[in-house]
Amino acid sequence: MAEDRHDTSPVEHEIARRVETPHPVGRLSESSLQRERSIESYLRSGVMPRYMERLRDIHRQTEQHKRDLAWERDALRAEHPGDPEGFARAWRARVQRWSFAETNELIRTHNEWYPVERQLPMDPRTRDYVLVAGRSYRREELTPEWALRLFPA
Repeated sequence: MAEDRHDTSPVEHEIARRVETPHPVGRLSESSLQRERSIESYLRSGVMPRYMERLRDIHRQTEQHKRDLAWERDALRAEHPGDPEGFARAWRARVQRWSFAETNELIRTHNEWYPVERQLPMDPRTRDYVLVAGRSYRREELTPEWALRLFPA
Protein backbone atom coordinates (compact mmCIF):
# COMPACT_ATOMS: atom_id res chain seq x y z
CA MET A 1 0.00 0.00 0.00
CA ALA A 2 2.95 2.31 0.65
CA GLU A 3 4.00 1.93 -2.98
CA ASP A 4 0.49 2.95 -4.14
CA ARG A 5 0.77 6.15 -2.16
CA HIS A 6 3.96 7.09 -4.04
CA ASP A 7 2.40 6.28 -7.42
CA THR A 8 -0.46 8.74 -6.95
CA SER A 9 -0.24 12.50 -7.13
CA PRO A 10 -1.00 14.65 -4.07
CA VAL A 11 -4.32 15.65 -5.63
CA GLU A 12 -5.34 12.05 -6.24
CA HIS A 13 -4.31 11.19 -2.70
CA GLU A 14 -6.47 14.02 -1.28
CA ILE A 15 -9.46 12.99 -3.39
CA ALA A 16 -9.11 9.37 -2.29
CA ARG A 17 -8.86 10.45 1.35
CA ARG A 18 -12.04 12.51 1.10
CA VAL A 19 -13.99 9.84 -0.76
CA GLU A 20 -12.99 7.14 1.69
CA THR A 21 -13.96 9.19 4.77
CA PRO A 22 -17.65 8.63 5.48
CA HIS A 23 -19.61 11.78 6.29
CA PRO A 24 -23.17 11.12 7.42
CA VAL A 25 -25.60 13.34 5.56
CA GLY A 26 -28.36 13.19 8.13
CA ARG A 27 -32.11 13.24 7.61
CA LEU A 28 -33.67 15.30 4.86
CA SER A 29 -36.19 17.87 5.99
CA GLU A 30 -39.87 17.54 5.06
CA SER A 31 -39.60 20.56 2.73
CA SER A 32 -36.60 18.97 0.98
CA LEU A 33 -38.62 15.84 0.39
CA GLN A 34 -41.45 17.89 -1.17
CA ARG A 35 -39.25 19.68 -3.75
CA GLU A 36 -38.77 18.42 -7.26
CA ARG A 37 -35.31 16.96 -7.74
CA SER A 38 -34.19 17.33 -11.34
CA ILE A 39 -31.42 18.93 -13.31
CA GLU A 40 -33.92 21.40 -14.76
CA SER A 41 -35.09 22.59 -11.33
CA TYR A 42 -31.49 22.83 -10.12
CA LEU A 43 -30.49 24.97 -13.10
CA ARG A 44 -33.64 27.08 -12.86
CA SER A 45 -33.01 27.84 -9.20
CA GLY A 46 -29.65 29.51 -9.80
CA VAL A 47 -30.49 31.56 -12.86
CA MET A 48 -32.55 34.73 -13.13
CA PRO A 49 -35.47 34.07 -15.50
CA ARG A 50 -34.90 35.50 -18.98
CA TYR A 51 -37.92 37.80 -18.76
CA MET A 52 -36.40 39.43 -15.65
CA GLU A 53 -33.06 39.93 -17.38
CA ARG A 54 -34.84 41.40 -20.38
CA LEU A 55 -36.96 43.76 -18.24
CA ARG A 56 -33.81 44.88 -16.44
CA ASP A 57 -32.12 45.54 -19.81
CA ILE A 58 -35.16 47.44 -21.11
CA HIS A 59 -35.22 49.59 -17.99
CA ARG A 60 -31.46 50.24 -18.11
CA GLN A 61 -31.52 51.16 -21.81
CA THR A 62 -34.59 53.39 -21.40
CA GLU A 63 -32.92 55.28 -18.57
CA GLN A 64 -29.79 55.67 -20.72
CA HIS A 65 -31.91 57.09 -23.56
CA LYS A 66 -33.43 59.58 -21.11
CA ARG A 67 -30.00 60.71 -19.90
CA ASP A 68 -28.63 60.98 -23.45
CA LEU A 69 -31.70 62.87 -24.69
CA ALA A 70 -31.49 65.32 -21.77
CA TRP A 71 -27.82 65.92 -22.46
CA GLU A 72 -28.43 66.35 -26.20
CA ARG A 73 -31.30 68.76 -25.57
CA ASP A 74 -29.18 70.90 -23.26
CA ALA A 75 -26.34 70.95 -25.81
CA LEU A 76 -28.72 72.00 -28.62
CA ARG A 77 -30.26 74.68 -26.42
CA ALA A 78 -26.76 76.09 -25.80
CA GLU A 79 -26.19 76.19 -29.57
CA HIS A 80 -29.37 78.26 -30.09
CA PRO A 81 -29.30 80.99 -27.42
CA GLY A 82 -32.18 83.42 -27.87
CA ASP A 83 -33.61 81.42 -30.78
CA PRO A 84 -36.42 79.21 -29.43
CA GLU A 85 -37.81 78.43 -32.89
CA GLY A 86 -34.40 77.38 -34.23
CA PHE A 87 -33.86 75.22 -31.15
CA ALA A 88 -37.32 73.62 -31.52
CA ARG A 89 -36.66 72.77 -35.20
CA ALA A 90 -33.20 71.38 -34.44
CA TRP A 91 -34.49 69.40 -31.45
CA ARG A 92 -37.37 67.82 -33.35
CA ALA A 93 -35.02 66.91 -36.22
CA ARG A 94 -32.50 65.41 -33.78
CA VAL A 95 -35.18 63.33 -32.03
CA GLN A 96 -36.49 62.07 -35.40
CA ARG A 97 -33.00 60.72 -36.19
CA TRP A 98 -32.58 59.12 -32.73
CA SER A 99 -32.21 55.35 -32.83
CA PHE A 100 -34.28 53.33 -30.38
CA ALA A 101 -33.80 50.13 -32.42
CA GLU A 102 -31.94 48.03 -29.85
CA THR A 103 -34.33 48.85 -27.02
CA ASN A 104 -37.38 48.39 -29.22
CA GLU A 105 -36.15 44.95 -30.27
CA LEU A 106 -35.97 43.97 -26.58
CA ILE A 107 -39.46 45.39 -26.05
CA ARG A 108 -40.87 43.44 -29.01
CA THR A 109 -39.23 40.25 -27.70
CA HIS A 110 -40.66 40.95 -24.24
CA ASN A 111 -44.16 41.53 -25.58
CA GLU A 112 -44.01 38.29 -27.55
CA TRP A 113 -42.43 35.95 -24.98
CA TYR A 114 -43.31 37.31 -21.52
CA PRO A 115 -46.71 35.58 -21.22
CA VAL A 116 -45.20 32.25 -22.25
CA GLU A 117 -42.18 32.57 -19.94
CA ARG A 118 -44.41 33.56 -17.00
CA GLN A 119 -47.04 30.99 -17.96
CA LEU A 120 -49.77 33.63 -17.74
CA PRO A 121 -53.29 32.25 -17.90
CA MET A 122 -55.76 33.44 -20.51
CA ASP A 123 -58.79 35.53 -19.62
CA PRO A 124 -61.71 33.88 -21.43
CA ARG A 125 -63.72 37.14 -21.55
CA THR A 126 -61.00 39.17 -23.30
CA ARG A 127 -59.31 36.24 -25.06
CA ASP A 128 -56.00 37.74 -23.96
CA TYR A 129 -53.55 37.02 -21.19
CA VAL A 130 -54.52 38.18 -17.71
CA LEU A 131 -53.33 41.50 -16.38
CA VAL A 132 -50.22 41.58 -14.20
CA ALA A 133 -50.76 43.72 -11.10
CA GLY A 134 -53.77 45.28 -12.84
CA ARG A 135 -51.78 46.32 -15.93
CA SER A 136 -50.98 44.84 -19.29
CA TYR A 137 -47.61 43.12 -19.49
CA ARG A 138 -46.97 44.79 -22.87
CA ARG A 139 -44.38 47.56 -23.03
CA GLU A 140 -44.71 50.54 -25.32
CA GLU A 141 -41.93 50.93 -27.87
CA LEU A 142 -39.78 54.04 -27.69
CA THR A 143 -40.51 56.52 -30.47
CA PRO A 144 -39.67 60.14 -31.30
CA GLU A 145 -43.15 61.03 -29.97
CA TRP A 146 -42.26 59.36 -26.65
CA ALA A 147 -39.03 61.39 -26.49
CA LEU A 148 -40.83 64.66 -27.31
CA ARG A 149 -43.42 63.99 -24.60
CA LEU A 150 -40.58 63.62 -22.09
CA PHE A 151 -38.46 66.44 -23.48
CA PRO A 152 -40.67 68.93 -25.32
CA ALA A 153 -39.07 71.44 -27.67
